[in-house]
Amino acid sequence: MAPVRIPPAPRRPIAAPCAALCLLLGAGLLGLTGCSAVAVRAPDAPAPSKVMLTANYDAAWETTVSTLHRFGFRTAEENKLDGTIETAWVVGSGLGEPWRDDSVGFANRLEDTLQSTRRRVVATVRPVAGEFGPEAYEVTIRAFKELEDVRGVVANTTGGATFQAREPIDRELQAVHGQFGPIQWVPLGRDPALENEIVAALGKK
Repeated sequence: MAPVRIPPAPRRPIAAPCAALCLLLGAGLLGLTGCSAVAVRAPDAPAPSKVMLTANYDAAWETTVSTLHRFGFRTAEENKLDGTIETAWVVGSGLGEPWRDDSVGFANRLEDTLQSTRRRVVATVRPVAGEFGPEAYEVTIRAFKELEDVRGVVANTTGGATFQAREPIDRELQAVHGQFGPIQWVPLGRDPALENEIVAALGKK
């Protein structure tokens, strides 16, 4: 007795229902959101950290400079007439550098370990008259943070960065080269944690 062959069931196309479902979902989302563009507003910058120093101007100035040095920030520019102190950029310290104080908190140190970041501080020393007396000075601290923007891949390969034994001796020992083009940085805004730490240290002076 010959076996009876059962013909396979015809396959139903699923592309059309899927396409219709996608169109319905898209129309529903479009109806909910509308066609108007949504403007995303950047968060406001935090208020600068301030501290009062009841001393003469020179003492308040030197106290601010020494405190910034303690946090690892070297002074780049000082203007006593304007009352402004600006530091040079400092590369962020990671988890392997606990002796440095420029990175505050575990989250910042972890980010500085995995990314290339840098910070600088701008301090202003201004006289304030009032309940603090005639020789009171307000020190305002602003700390800024930036992230390195890597433009392209390093021009190195495993073979190109290895010295070949078959090639003649070359006095050029720099087999690994850096990035192409200048290094660029992306501003990340202010660093309130560092500002508060510097202000707390100034308040203990």
